[in-house]
Amino acid sequence: MPLNQSRSFEDLVAEGAAVPTDGWDFSWFEGRATEQRPSWGYATSLAGRLSGATAALDVQTGGGEVLDFALGRAAKAPALTAATEGWPPNVAKAAALLRPRGTVVVAAPEDAALPFADGSFDLVASRHPVTPHWAEIARVLEPGGTYFAQHVGPRSVFELVEYFLGPLPAEQSAVRDPGRERAGAEAAGLEVVTLRAERLRIEFHDIAAVVHFLRKVIWMVPDFTVEAYEARLRALHDRIVTEGPFVAHSTRHLFEARRPHHR
Repeated sequence: MPLNQSRSFEDLVAEGAAVPTDGWDFSWFEGRATEQRPSWGYATSLAGRLSGATAALDVQTGGGEVLDFALGRAAKAPALTAATEGWPPNVAKAAALLRPRGTVVVAAPEDAALPFADGSFDLVASRHPVTPHWAEIARVLEPGGTYFAQHVGPRSVFELVEYFLGPLPAEQSAVRDPGRERAGAEAAGLEVVTLRAERLRIEFHDIAAVVHFLRKVIWMVPDFTVEAYEARLRALHDRIVTEGPFVAHSTRHLFEARRPHHR
């Protein structure tokens, strides 16, 4: 019998509901959920970009895990590295993780102006920003500076989202469209250098993984609680036990843009 399928619905749901959700470390999912990774290897690619940067900013850094990984593999760290994060538990987690690397972590709401002077950085990075604020990114980049990021694409994990919420409006499905983001970046005066998109397979092997995922990535099913969705969770548990993993697909795009020397 596959891993965890001999355990009761109640036991698995209780476990998924108890796991801490701070930071962006997804190691807990090992053995109970899998996600195909983009071919470009964002964190490793970021390490190379950091090696050539003088001043770097990581926007919406989460718990700092990706930036920490990249800094640890950079041949040479920038003279100045800063990061922003808006969720208080992640601010504390990122500060503790990144302080030994000399990185300053600044608490800043996701929808607020970046708390830095114009032209402060030659590299701005971000992994899975909620919304890229193009005008602010362009403002804090120095002329010739680069924005290098991995974004979540449209309809990411929508098989799971629509399982709980039902079919969503077409307009909501178009959110995070790469073409729209290209237009937003160009409207802010940035030149888009690279835009690559991939659709990647995800498998949830037990209901605990589903519960923890929806608690961690709170914008997927915004009103999610175990109590509110118990019937749907129980039906999905029975389906996984009977039919095997629940399959969904994430969408990701690699985004590189440059601030021209003359705007």
